[in-house]
Amino acid sequence: MKTSHTAQSATSLPKAPREDADSRFAKYMVMMGIRIACFIAMAVVTPYGWYTFVFAAGAIFLPYLAVIVANVGADQGSTEAINPERAIEAPAATPAAGAPADGPIVIRIAETPRLESPRDPS
Repeated sequence: MKTSHTAQSATSLPKAPREDADSRFAKYMVMMGIRIACFIAMAVVTPYGWYTFVFAAGAIFLPYLAVIVANVGADQGSTEAINPERAIEAPAATPAAGAPADGPIVIRIAETPRLESPRDPS
């Protein structure tokens, strides 16, 4: 009985846990920076108006959203395995002079036998 097991492709692997944590930390810090900017703008921008309440809402609710975004990790089930053995189509080659135009061009590589190195008699 033959099983069809395909190897995992490097392009379909999920993000490394350290990279995921760094990404989430960066998002958290950006949102907290925006929160600080909202808090400062709420106190500094005068005359007070409707936008003061927008800044206050940002200063109040952004920490909650930042924690939610920071705690949501990468979805591990979203990546699909890509078969690493898929074929890449080669561009059509033009036949060389003197080669038959109807058959494929074949390149043959032959290895020479390995030469034995002389042994040290000592």
